[in-house]
Amino acid sequence: MKKRTDNFDKFASQKKGSAVKEAYRQEKKKVKLEARAAGEEMRKKKIEKMRGIDSSDKADKPKEARFKPKERKTTQYEKGASNKPQVSAQKFGAKNNSQPETPNTKPTSEPKLQTPNASSEIMPLNKFIAHAGVCGRREAAELVKDGKVTVNGDKIFEPGYKVTGVDKVIVKGKQVFLQRNSVYILLNKPKDFITTSNDPQGRKTVLDLIKHATPERVYPVGRLDRNTTGVLLLTNDGELAQKLTHPSFEVKKIYEVTLDKPVTKKDLESILSGVTLEDGPVKADAVGYADDKDKSIVGIEIHSGRNRIVRRIFEHLGYDVKALDRVMFANLTKKNVDRSKWRFLNEKEVRLLKFMNKSFLRKNKEAE
Repeated sequence: MKKRTDNFDKFASQKKGSAVKEAYRQEKKKVKLEARAAGEEMRKKKIEKMRGIDSSDKADKPKEARFKPKERKTTQYEKGASNKPQVSAQKFGAKNNSQPETPNTKPTSEPKLQTPNASSEIMPLNKFIAHAGVCGRREAAELVKDGKVTVNGDKIFEPGYKVTGVDKVIVKGKQVFLQRNSVYILLNKPKDFITTSNDPQGRKTVLDLIKHATPERVYPVGRLDRNTTGVLLLTNDGELAQKLTHPSFEVKKIYEVTLDKPVTKKDLESILSGVTLEDGPVKADAVGYADDKDKSIVGIEIHSGRNRIVRRIFEHLGYDVKALDRVMFANLTKKNVDRSKWRFLNEKEVRLLKFMNKSFLRKNKEAE
């Protein structure tokens, strides 16, 4: 670990631009996480104390009581009452032994030792469901509001309800657990596959293509139409999925569009300046011919995540989309990944993916 730290410091000192900023940012993030963890630990102790399962506090209290009665009773019962303080101390000692057993704290403390450290973290219920690999946070919030989630036998309707890894969380009749390992899979999606975890109509889903990839439960980040091909990320990292799909992060997406006829320069300019669809105006960040010899193939870069947005833009201008292929999502491309094939992201790609989303948010705030 020391070597890696030294190498990073050396690298940061040589490249004084983004590397130094990133090092400072990571250090600042570490301090914030430590402060947050300390706060959460204090909050957890308060909650446990209110519920009567904090055995450590109860073990300490009898010790204080053991000395206080001794002082009082020696002053009040000095004549022949020397045994009474011992009796009172034995009573307090009996409480000390019996109290931890009455709320049955031992069984609740054992799972904490068996589960990973993250299981003791207090988090909102929708975040727990996302980290369990069921779906994204926003979808999880809807599940909670719809009454499809119970915690320890009680139906919960508040997405922000606080839970930990030792709570029994059931979603749609099935118990879910925090994922121990984060998994990131890049899939080059083919046609005729639905971008969803399951389909009531029994159609093929993207999970059918990666069903032997990992024992962890992963889900697609965002959606691609049934006939849209290209880059698709699947993961059980709910926090990253939330960032990649949230409109405020404006994640870059690049598509190659094949149309039924050549696209005019006038229409390219309209797409760049903005067109008004039924759900509001939208414009591309960049657009141009993908092949100078064939002007019916166009490349378009866009941040909007609205449903079928690329298809609707060209249909609005009178074109029929013959093929739509996503060639880039965030910093991910389908290079060296054949159609219908997949691969795991490497450590560098995951790190860049997370960092890039933060930079998008920062740029937007500066622009405002």
